[in-house]
Amino acid sequence: MSNFPDNEDGNALQRLVESGSDLQRPMDVDIQIAAPGEDVAIEIANLAGVLGYRTDVYYDDEIEEVEDAPEPWTCQCSRVMIVNYDSIIECQNQLNEIAKPRGGYVDGWATFGNE
Repeated sequence: MSNFPDNEDGNALQRLVESGSDLQRPMDVDIQIAAPGEDVAIEIANLAGVLGYRTDVYYDDEIEEVEDAPEPWTCQCSRVMIVNYDSIIECQNQLNEIAKPRGGYVDGWATFGNE
């Protein structure tokens, strides 16, 4: 049993623990930001880079096949960090602050853990 909130982020953290990751050790985390265009994705990447994130901008041509899908441009922001609920929420909030005024938004996060 965990003390994680019953939401998407808490459930993802629970899966990390169940897969053998140690939340006391750092791991590489990738946070995806959906953007309305390449220029916006690049602008967000530049701003996230100033905040210490490694960034990558890419176009997902498969997403256009899904009706009502988010924008096909993604800015992936990565960093090595200690992962806990508060740190994940803090990163998402920080990135949303630079993305939302430009029409983007955090669209999830992932990690391979540190098992």
